[in-house]
Amino acid sequence: MSFKPSKLLSDIRAPEKSKFFHLGVWQWQIGLALLLSDILALTIAWQLARALNQFYSPIPDQLVWWTWFGIPSLFWIFGAITILFFAYGRLYNSSTESKNYVKAAKLISLVYLSFLVLSYFYDPKLDPPRSLFFTAWVGSIFFTLGLRIIMSFMIKVYPKNIIVPVFIIAPAEKIQKLGETLEKRSHYKIVGAALSSTTNAPGTFTRIIESGALEVLAAQLPETELASALYWQLRREGIALRLIPSSIEMFHHSRGTPEIFAGLPSLRVEAPLFLGWDYRLKRWLDWIGSFIGILLLSPLLIGVSIAIKINSPGPVFFKQERIGLHGKVFQMWKFRTMVSNAEQLQAALEAENQSKDGVMFKIKKDPRIIPIGHFLRRTSIDELPQLFNILLGQMSLVGPRPLPLRDVERFQSWHHIRHQVLPGITGLWQISGRSDIEDFDDAARLDLYYIDNWSLNLDLDILIETVRIVLFGKGAY
Repeated sequence: MSFKPSKLLSDIRAPEKSKFFHLGVWQWQIGLALLLSDILALTIAWQLARALNQFYSPIPDQLVWWTWFGIPSLFWIFGAITILFFAYGRLYNSSTESKNYVKAAKLISLVYLSFLVLSYFYDPKLDPPRSLFFTAWVGSIFFTLGLRIIMSFMIKVYPKNIIVPVFIIAPAEKIQKLGETLEKRSHYKIVGAALSSTTNAPGTFTRIIESGALEVLAAQLPETELASALYWQLRREGIALRLIPSSIEMFHHSRGTPEIFAGLPSLRVEAPLFLGWDYRLKRWLDWIGSFIGILLLSPLLIGVSIAIKINSPGPVFFKQERIGLHGKVFQMWKFRTMVSNAEQLQAALEAENQSKDGVMFKIKKDPRIIPIGHFLRRTSIDELPQLFNILLGQMSLVGPRPLPLRDVERFQSWHHIRHQVLPGITGLWQISGRSDIEDFDDAARLDLYYIDNWSLNLDLDILIETVRIVLFGKGAY
């Protein structure tokens, strides 16, 4: 089976250029009300703290850089950071998270504790007024949670006056029942429906966008390997996805929040307020990390190049056509670890392939490997030239490994989902067995789990685990 490149041009995790953040009109109104209540709460807390402490424990001059409206700079800094943390924690764009009072208290505490650490490094001799500090800390939590509780009662009344457009994806026998259930709730309006079997058809997503839906209610989605596409497509448009219990097993629900929706238990998988900021940061880290890596490792790169030249006749680098983002073919670079005519010799070795399904080509004692090649492969030093592929925008530090055309031609249709994201130097596949994985289905499922559950923290975990595995040379040959 040959693979045809998709018409999409970007990683499915990347935001639309015109949508860096999102919210519907009614969500803006609720979010703005919560924002104003938080600002009011923080202001009251700080003003009260100043009134109680100004006579015997004022703010040191070193911590007063400016004063606006009679309020010192320290308040504005604390307030701005707290609001940003709240926005990142989805406390303004999620009806459930806005009532997560424990999270709000934790985020406020994080801001104050971080200040203690930073103030020590700023000036170890600077002793902030503890009475003011703790009064403001406790007051910020008390007033913020108090006003948010009041706002939650108001929010419960507010939705009765609004209409939330909902698109249904379900089996034919469930669409009508779900529609009738939602129509009993005055603030839900059915704007479209599609069969579960057509979830990943291009026309279905187009219909969702054209319907103007703010939420998608899904029941019995297709197999797990196809569920991720729907989530990321909706995320890019800022549309929330709700899964009823029958779909929970089909979707990695670590992102979801349990909610009662129109009397139905559901799992809400909501797009963040700032669409794609985490992916943009990932790409910045890719470019900065690869550039710094090339600079720091340049002596090693030069040394390895000389060693290969001495060890075996032929070029220092091996380049091969690989399948990248959305099926685009690119030249991936590696240090050469085999004889120069290795690709021509592979056909004669196909009978010895140890991959069970034949998709990947793996031989533990490959006769084509040159003497120094074993060391380069075991330590993964042969992969370092791919730092240049990252600078060219063809790869990422973390992502599904790009495979040769020979392997991709043997793919099943669901295997191609891995091409919806930028390929990487390392990924879950590499830290979960690397060459020890003999069935490509297992490797593909790891890639799809990565896509469904991607986060910056997951990337960092994979990078750290990759370093550990490389040091011990586990699973490489």
